[in-house]
Amino acid sequence: MTDELDYADAADAVYRSLLERVGEAAPERRLDATRRAVEILGDPHRAAPVIHITGTNGKTSTSRMIESILRAGGLRTGLMTSPHLERFTERILIDGVPVSDEAVARNWEEIEPFIAIVDAELDAAGTPRLTFFETLTALAFACFADAPVDVVVLEVGMGGEWDSTNVADGQVAVFTPIDLDHESALGTTIEEIARTKAGIIKPEAAVVTAFQSPEALTVLRDAATEQGGTFAVEGGAFAVLDSRVAVGGQLISVKGLAGEYRDLALPLFGRHQAENAAVAIAAVESFLGAGTMRMADEVLQHGLGAVTSPGRLQMVGTEPPVLVDAAHNPHGARALVAALDEYFDFDEVVAVVGVLRDKDAKGIITALDGAVERFNITTSSSERSIPVDELALAAVGWSNEDKVFQYDDLLDALDDARKWAAEAPKRAVVVTGSIVLVGEAIAIAADREWGRS
Repeated sequence: MTDELDYADAADAVYRSLLERVGEAAPERRLDATRRAVEILGDPHRAAPVIHITGTNGKTSTSRMIESILRAGGLRTGLMTSPHLERFTERILIDGVPVSDEAVARNWEEIEPFIAIVDAELDAAGTPRLTFFETLTALAFACFADAPVDVVVLEVGMGGEWDSTNVADGQVAVFTPIDLDHESALGTTIEEIARTKAGIIKPEAAVVTAFQSPEALTVLRDAATEQGGTFAVEGGAFAVLDSRVAVGGQLISVKGLAGEYRDLALPLFGRHQAENAAVAIAAVESFLGAGTMRMADEVLQHGLGAVTSPGRLQMVGTEPPVLVDAAHNPHGARALVAALDEYFDFDEVVAVVGVLRDKDAKGIITALDGAVERFNITTSSSERSIPVDELALAAVGWSNEDKVFQYDDLLDALDDARKWAAEAPKRAVVVTGSIVLVGEAIAIAADREWGRS
């Protein structure tokens, strides 16, 4: 037990070291620094083949589905996603489990001297040292190589072209729906954002994409053609054939690249999750058999049946129901509203909302407005959060004064939301608007055991 506690302390110390670096909200648009880091570490990013995922919404859910299917097929998997909800080790999974504190501490001890060398080289060149995400990416590759794994499922941090994960060469490049987000870093039009994300397409890679707007689809198709790879788009080469509400989620039928798969249990809510599953299936088909080999039904049944996606329409409380959803842009908020209508039987909903400064708060609030009876406006612990009074005042203009309530503390916002929901049958609480806020709500719900009836 003492050793386990020591390793937990050591892993927490690693995270504190990472936090001393420039954060994820201000990425460096470069690959040379991360490339130098993995080079000096002995190229751990080349230790296993890679499936690379980008997009605006659905990246993490799709990544987790791909990983779960591959693992069900007998492969040892590495999965990197971002951001985390509660603890940073959630970002690096080995065989579906967060990397152990021991592995994090040991791998960090091994790579830290080399990270320091790269930092010194960058200082000497007059450029910023490795950022939080660049360093985390190097650590993740080291953990995957150390495990070792058979395949890495790699979610970009932001964009694609200059994202530090792009030092890897993905055999399959996967695109979830592309919409406006991170405009200051990625571009102000869908075409510009798609062009940045298309940077993950490598020579002869198989490209698998969700249904896209015409401007995004043109960019992706042109990039795939230029790189000499295959191109499969949802609605054409593969598709969701059927999605039906079921206990704990839905039953879906999918036309894959190599065959049809019927009545697959998916323990996630929302039509968008069915579409994410179709993309995941096509991605795995592309990886395992170049899109020509039908997967065994039992592999898909087991892989999709075991998938989880924390923070995505996750029920964290009962009596009254409390859902959390990491919708942090208008596209995600619209998907949340559609799922609430199709998969749940709530008469009235209170939304506990906090939004980060660089997000489209107006788009999120207006997307939710028609589906909720009241907004409990609050904030997370992130220094990037929009101040409560500022967001509440703006929300009054986007909705109406009678629906907007202001709380300086998330716990107070949640307590009042639960009290309101408990006053009438078929009321529910939904926490959304920020991944940080959702993570903190999950921790509160677990601590107070809201999930126990």
